[in-house]
Amino acid sequence: MKPIKEVTSVITPLDRSNVDTDQIIPKQFLKRIERTGFGKFLFYHWRFHDDGTEKPDFVLNKPEYKHSEILVARENFGCGSSREHAPWALGDYGFRVVIAPSFADIFHSNCFKNGILPIQLEESKVEELLQAGKEKPLQVTVNLETETINTADGNSYSFSIDPYRRQMLLNGWDEIALTLQLEDEITAYEKSIAK
Repeated sequence: MKPIKEVTSVITPLDRSNVDTDQIIPKQFLKRIERTGFGKFLFYHWRFHDDGTEKPDFVLNKPEYKHSEILVARENFGCGSSREHAPWALGDYGFRVVIAPSFADIFHSNCFKNGILPIQLEESKVEELLQAGKEKPLQVTVNLETETINTADGNSYSFSIDPYRRQMLLNGWDEIALTLQLEDEITAYEKSIAK
């Protein structure tokens, strides 16, 4: 995984609550076993008409948000089924950070395992970000080392991430990468019991 230390980007203000994983990545696109290729289907029914053309009023289709790496949404983001494809689609599209007042537990956990930083922020602060981002493109810097969000218009917000998960993201580790750091000890143990 790519380490996350600091992400500076215009936010994408997704002004919706209870965004479930079937809205993030609809079930008909779950036929792939790779973690890539899902970004083009992200929020598919909200982004596209039945004929495949873009819906111009949907936030991801607006040019000012096209290359955003930070998604801001309302409460209960990632609810619904436990599909890991949801963070795969967000990451493949280019999002590295998701900010919301609350997340579904399994989705929240899956984000960390797939290199996405889910930041839980007070509802009033999320509201400020959403409104500012809808008025005009709002650039923010998310710094995981200092656990701060700083906006281009001078606002600053603090957040807190579990130290273990924070370290994993800062280093770009998943559980496999963490285990492989002990490869010499694992090999030595396997040799000792093979005798």
